[in-house]
Amino acid sequence: MSDPLVFTDVRKQYGRRGVKALDGLSFRVPEGSICGFVGPNGAGKTTAFSVVSGYLRPDSGRLQILGHEGFEPFALKGRLQVLPQDAELGDRHTPRELVTHLAQLGGLSGADSRRAATEALDIVRLTDKRDKRIGTLSHGMRRRVAVASALAGKPDLVLLDEPTAGLDPVQAQALREALAEARGTRTLVISSHNLDELERLCDWVVMVDAGRCVREGTIAEVTGRNSRAEWSLGPGELPLEALRLAVPRHHFEQAGHILHESAGPDGDLDASSLIVARMLAESSVPIREIRRGRSLERTFMEDARGE
Repeated sequence: MSDPLVFTDVRKQYGRRGVKALDGLSFRVPEGSICGFVGPNGAGKTTAFSVVSGYLRPDSGRLQILGHEGFEPFALKGRLQVLPQDAELGDRHTPRELVTHLAQLGGLSGADSRRAATEALDIVRLTDKRDKRIGTLSHGMRRRVAVASALAGKPDLVLLDEPTAGLDPVQAQALREALAEARGTRTLVISSHNLDELERLCDWVVMVDAGRCVREGTIAEVTGRNSRAEWSLGPGELPLEALRLAVPRHHFEQAGHILHESAGPDGDLDASSLIVARMLAESSVPIREIRRGRSLERTFMEDARGE
């Protein structure tokens, strides 16, 4: 199957003054991936989600969703699910009733929808709350019910807008684990400002700013995990020149107690780590921490500052 979601030069303007929400947005999301969709406020994330969901029509460009040209409600019924950030749930119903009803709207039969609701509520760790009135549940539980409604029936493509917003750390961790279990079985696109969370959960990332894609690729590619390393060191005389001679395909620079290492095109950070660690030990320089690449948050901030 081809990539389930592809934007090609998609444009969308608002109002008479022609405010550009999407300004030639182009990116792809690989099948079976968990994709982080990130950008500053006003970058076009909500507009992009609205275009995929059929709430808005793009002014121009090409949008492919699960092999279809643009949003086709009947063809995508049950295959595309979307969870808006501020989704409201009916207080009178139980989680099982609500998710079952939504699964039926997605095209499942009565028996299949009940089975799908049970499975989805199990995924988000709400098995013991599925027959409680939604109005009696905490905010975190209600948010997990909303996520379950988007996952019910095993749709091929799921868009989640800030799914862990308002959850405490324990609830957020449980939901991340639940979403991680869906890896490979469906494609998830998650919009969030919690970049540390996305770095731990996602394997693909799309960064947008001013309606354009500024970076896309695997987490390792975007953060430089396979090409850069930072060694946090204790006191001691760093054998910088010896390191450069021992690993000639890598570039080493020292900044205080941090050793920056960059691998060239033919470099290998795994192999070099053995050499660097040995030489530091021989020089009695303590290793306090090793980080591969930059964090997703640091990458985002450097892009935002134009570094």
